[in-house]
Amino acid sequence: MFNAAATKFFPKFELGKVYYISKGTLKVANKQFKTVQNDYEMTLNEYSEVEEVTGEGAFVPETKFNFVQIDQLGSYINGRELVDIIGVVQNVSTTLSIRRKSNNESIPKRDVIIADESKKTVTVSLWSDLATNIGQELMEKVDTAPIVALKCLKVGDFQGVSLSTLSKSTLLINPDIPEAKKLRSWYDSEGKGTSMASVASSISPGLSKAGVRSFHSDRVFLSHITEDPSLGQDKPVFFNIKGYISLIKPDQAMWYRACKICSKKVTEAVGSGYWCEACQKNDEESSLRYIMVIKVTDATGEAWLSVFNEQAEKIIGCSADELNQIKSEDEKAFQMKLKEAMWVPHLFRVSVAQTEYMSEKRQRITVRAQAPVDWAAESKYLLEEMSKMKLSPSSS
Repeated sequence: MFNAAATKFFPKFELGKVYYISKGTLKVANKQFKTVQNDYEMTLNEYSEVEEVTGEGAFVPETKFNFVQIDQLGSYINGRELVDIIGVVQNVSTTLSIRRKSNNESIPKRDVIIADESKKTVTVSLWSDLATNIGQELMEKVDTAPIVALKCLKVGDFQGVSLSTLSKSTLLINPDIPEAKKLRSWYDSEGKGTSMASVASSISPGLSKAGVRSFHSDRVFLSHITEDPSLGQDKPVFFNIKGYISLIKPDQAMWYRACKICSKKVTEAVGSGYWCEACQKNDEESSLRYIMVIKVTDATGEAWLSVFNEQAEKIIGCSADELNQIKSEDEKAFQMKLKEAMWVPHLFRVSVAQTEYMSEKRQRITVRAQAPVDWAAESKYLLEEMSKMKLSPSSS
């Protein structure tokens, strides 16, 4: 509906109701600009007719899902296609108030961590009414590990991979569908005793529906980033770089104490244990998670990169808890562990954004994914780049 038709019919349509619609135009859908995977689309004009169906005719068909397994989310990151997902709720955060940059309006947000049979977890951000209403219901039921089915989620690359609800998204708790029964059976028999890992640890951001994007696409030198202070001013931009880790400061704060369930920061509780604000509960145990900066160098310059837990574990070669243990027992061994990680080549997927500190804008480069250099693949990439170059007349 556009213009006069949109003004006329917007007040008539209500979510969950059924309508007779006539005198519209039907055409083949241009799926490039649509999120609903149907073959046709209907357009209403101001002469179209819309009539609500009441009584026995008001049958509402059940919601149809096309579920994507959590470990398969990588191919949907930052794509147009929305996904449906089903999972077992592992954790529910309290409601936060997020201020929207566009109009300075505060909107409620709540994060839910879910898992499925792929033994991976992912964070789903519920917004607006879903955060306050059904999100509160989930929080009250979290101890029973309810099954949730969500429709029409956007897949983003925050912290590697994340899911967010939209105004059209729906969420069903313990739905009476075969997929939910199958997932419940798996979770009760083996899932609840299985070690789960975040899907972000195995997915590289910057993937497209066409397939996994390699670290060789969007490749730039560090100077391309550092010499353009306007990069990331409006929204984060992503690049791939190849570089050597030239410095890891041993005296920096390299980790924080985190909740073992949601990975958010915890504080020491009164008496004993640790208090998690996100989970709203005490736990006798916690874990350390990396949050550090490293200096990376290539042929054109150097830059400081922020690194989080999953990528830092690959770089250092051990967990933050293990490195802390080494540091407490043998300072020289700790220094040697950091030294071993330096001057090693890596491929990095990074985001570049603008942050403000002490009223001064700064460029923040964050590692979103990391991989060791595969020299065979790297050589092939370089040969392909050389083949693209055209010889100038002076060099012929």
